[in-house]
Amino acid sequence: MRSRSDVLELAILGLLHEAPMHGYELRKRLNMTLGSFRAFSYGSLYPCLKSLVQRGLIVGSSTVGSPPPHALSGKRARIVYELTADGKEHLSGILASSGPAAWEDEHFDVRFTLFGQTDAETRLRILEGRRTRLTERLEQVRQSATRTRERLDDYTLELQRHGLEQVEREVRWLDGLIDDERGNRRAEHRGTGQPTGPVPADDADASRH
Repeated sequence: MRSRSDVLELAILGLLHEAPMHGYELRKRLNMTLGSFRAFSYGSLYPCLKSLVQRGLIVGSSTVGSPPPHALSGKRARIVYELTADGKEHLSGILASSGPAAWEDEHFDVRFTLFGQTDAETRLRILEGRRTRLTERLEQVRQSATRTRERLDDYTLELQRHGLEQVEREVRWLDGLIDDERGNRRAEHRGTGQPTGPVPADDADASRH
């Protein structure tokens, strides 16, 4: 499983792939993109940026601009970060991967925000992997609930039920996304004249005459 710093690195690289940004703008975009459940702080952001610079994945250049809100008045130098060629290659390699790390809770939401930069085959594999993982988890929780139901109080049972509903809701959401991805692939195949499935026997016989 990837660490929290690896997830933050990926989110930064994905945003910088869209456009160069300075640290304050990156922080705003990270919070906006990933939501209130991932409140990144300057304390974690800037060490991560420094590490990416040292590894040659991004480069920073100084500019002079207005300070962010609540900062002291006056102009000050800002560092604008952008991907290097190595950074673009590194990001492409990650986005082409679809192993178990991409399905885990800590990493999946970041990968999902980068689906616009990910090819269709990889998107589908990640979605299917995530659904498999959640389905396994759902079965484990149901079995545990059955074994422990008589020993739990009403409040614990209610919390358990709430957790089950959350997982079931995400599985249904994933089912819809997977159906959409498969439908898009079939539409693309029809657009290029490629077959979308097995040829019916009657059609195959007719084509030989």
